[in-house]
Amino acid sequence: MDVEDTYCEAFDGIYTRLIVTAKYRYLLEKSVYSATSLPSTVFGESEAGIERWLNPGETPDGRIGAIIQIWVPKTKNFMDVLLREVGKRIRQGILVVPTTRVFNACEGERMDTEVNVGRCGDGYEWFEERWGREVIVIPIMFGEFVIERYLGYAEGVAGGNVWFFCEDEDSALEVGERAVEALRDVEGVITPFDVCSAGSKPETKFPEIGPTTNHPYCPSLRGKIPDSKVPDNVRAIPEIVINGVSLEAVKKAMKVCIEVGRNVDGVVKISAGNYGGKLGRYKIYLRELI
Repeated sequence: MDVEDTYCEAFDGIYTRLIVTAKYRYLLEKSVYSATSLPSTVFGESEAGIERWLNPGETPDGRIGAIIQIWVPKTKNFMDVLLREVGKRIRQGILVVPTTRVFNACEGERMDTEVNVGRCGDGYEWFEERWGREVIVIPIMFGEFVIERYLGYAEGVAGGNVWFFCEDEDSALEVGERAVEALRDVEGVITPFDVCSAGSKPETKFPEIGPTTNHPYCPSLRGKIPDSKVPDNVRAIPEIVINGVSLEAVKKAMKVCIEVGRNVDGVVKISAGNYGGKLGRYKIYLRELI
């Protein structure tokens, strides 16, 4: 199998890293799936993902949990966007799920959740120390919601990616799902789209709607457009997008994806997406990873 001599283009982003806990597994899954859904940084909002699941011995309150990351673009007004987006995803994705709590898992600068989450208590919230952490207790109809008052945020690397050129949909799904699962063992990274079926490109005929389909890599356009880059034996190209707390973490995750792809039948070629250096300042060369 060929690993193409190319690079992925990644860029700077701002992330916060949280621990979410709950009483039961189904409640934990509901909350973290809700809080990390709908990646929308291309619209000036946020994207998120599950880094890994935690057993009770790994969480502040001794319950099952998960580490999640929430990312925003690194812009001049990123702090405003971060406060809005973190508040939105916690309040509408986690707080509304019974028994959930949120704790900080990020070193770096700090933001005060009294502003974007605590005030959901409408002035009836209060501050306490629990589990050795300063928390805000918000009264809710189910009982109470507890969140650590100060959450950290830091700069990381977003947009790392690996493409799998596959013979059919089944092999594409298999390699994509196996890659996402393997990345659960890589500390500090998330896959905000998991198995992404629709890679985009910066240039578009319709800028009012944001990024549009990366047409040279659409199998259904092979033979219909002059600039198709899809080989004859390829029917699907899943993309794994990777955000990480450091460049090293993203590189390690990409290497894991390549190793997975080299061991799945039906994967014809492994490549990555780049835009000639127009999108981000990091160039991660695939062959240097192997």
